[in-house]
Amino acid sequence: MYLTSDANVRSILIVDDSAFEQRMLVDLLSELPYRVSVAFNGMQGYQLALANQPDLILLDVRMPNMDGYTCCRLLKANPATYDIPVIFLSGADAAEDRIMGLSIGGVDYVSKPFTPGELAARIHVHLNLMRRTRGEPEPEPAAAVQLPAPQPDPDAVIVNAAKRLISDNLSALPSLAEIARSVGTYREKLSQLFREQTGMTVFAFIREERIARGVQLLRETDIDVQDIALLIGFNNAGNFATAFRERMGVTPSAFRQGQGQDHNQDQKQ
Repeated sequence: MYLTSDANVRSILIVDDSAFEQRMLVDLLSELPYRVSVAFNGMQGYQLALANQPDLILLDVRMPNMDGYTCCRLLKANPATYDIPVIFLSGADAAEDRIMGLSIGGVDYVSKPFTPGELAARIHVHLNLMRRTRGEPEPEPAAAVQLPAPQPDPDAVIVNAAKRLISDNLSALPSLAEIARSVGTYREKLSQLFREQTGMTVFAFIREERIARGVQLLRETDIDVQDIALLIGFNNAGNFATAFRERMGVTPSAFRQGQGQDHNQDQKQ
């Protein structure tokens, strides 16, 4: 049972290219005390999320122009929409699809066809979790009007989304063109934005990110250097050692040994 006081100010954005699916979801949610808006593709959904700041997004995966995964990456790269819970709705029920949706920031993944009661329960759960996470009080019948938060630079959002995708996929990095498509742009544009926003090329950022991750693994784990090299996207330990020495001035093994010596010195003091 859903109490009106729990949801009378909660808004839900439906992003789905199917008019039939939209109507079904609108009919379901109209029976509950939610405000509902709709979008027909990922880009439109992202723009509406920025403009309207919904409390939760129901996001289809397979859509033309911009799919749900790309839309979610942009939402999670933008501070203005980062906290909005995203529930993926998809006819694809493969394990890799669910893992992808959850790994890029979705709070849930519901396979179609779904039971209306189950979806309603999941929505209710995630809205309540969101409120507790934010430390929000129970909504008042007449809430004070809040001014919209300033919107970040859309170019910075794209670059941040690309950075996260790169960081999450160092061991098997997609091509530059695929990275660009995955954040809603194209190769040349992403290269331009990276130079403008970071002062470096995409490939320079990848190299820096790999070395930084290598430093972290050498410091914090006992993983073999060869395995670290593979984990961060180098073909072999030799290539990793060459790149690491160019950047850090020492080989990975010497760096790890030095870290161990520093740790021993700290313990003696």
